[in-house]
Amino acid sequence: MQEKLLTIGRFARLCRLSVKQLRHYDDLGLLAPIRVDAGSGYRYYAPEQVRDALTIALLREMDLPLAVIAQALAAGPEHRAVILRAERDRLAGRISRDQVRLEMLERLAEGGLPGYEVILGKEPERRLAVVRAVCTPAEIGTRVEECVGRLLPVLGETGVAWEPPLWGLYPLDLEERMEIAVGAQTLQGEGVPGLEFEALPGGLVAETVHIGPYGQLPLAYHALFAVIHERGLRPQAPVREAYLVGPAEAPREELMTRLIIPVQESTA
Repeated sequence: MQEKLLTIGRFARLCRLSVKQLRHYDDLGLLAPIRVDAGSGYRYYAPEQVRDALTIALLREMDLPLAVIAQALAAGPEHRAVILRAERDRLAGRISRDQVRLEMLERLAEGGLPGYEVILGKEPERRLAVVRAVCTPAEIGTRVEECVGRLLPVLGETGVAWEPPLWGLYPLDLEERMEIAVGAQTLQGEGVPGLEFEALPGGLVAETVHIGPYGQLPLAYHALFAVIHERGLRPQAPVREAYLVGPAEAPREELMTRLIIPVQESTA
């Protein structure tokens, strides 16, 4: 058997890995040598381990975490496919977020910070029928779509009268886990199965209108918060988005969103 084993150096060359990487994978229990010489400490690998080593190298090239690679190697074919598809979806989400950032950088490079007209005014009290979700900042778009998909059927089935637009309610700080809501303004009372009701108090607000993809809303929020802080005002939750022109009505470049942040005069 000794003649069939490969030294760590030869095995590394066959697998396009470094000796340092192989030692690290051994320490992690990801790819252990078949034999370690008790006297010299030399590591020896079997030829049949080459396939696993090449798989590790390939998946690392695709930036998969070592823990996920270990799960994939240990799994059977069906479960391995599930693991890899989950990583594919994670990568697709990251690419989508990077594409949004790329578009915002391009817009900033071409014209600097876009000019938004920020208005201070009075917002009336509103009463919304809402559905809620808990999500991370990266999941906001998906969760909003899910909330809309839950809200509209209930409104239709129960016959609750409401008036457009749909509203999104968000915390001031985008925390790792946060509660969001999507609602519709209604005059009906409580007690509708599947719906909660939330009263939004009226008062002083700072607002602006964003035209374009939802992924570029941070540009509008930058303008809003800059004016709020320059004028010594204190922002209040929840932040409100009114979807004046939604995805079902126009291409993403023509979406229209009204952003509203309640504010208070500073007492300082």
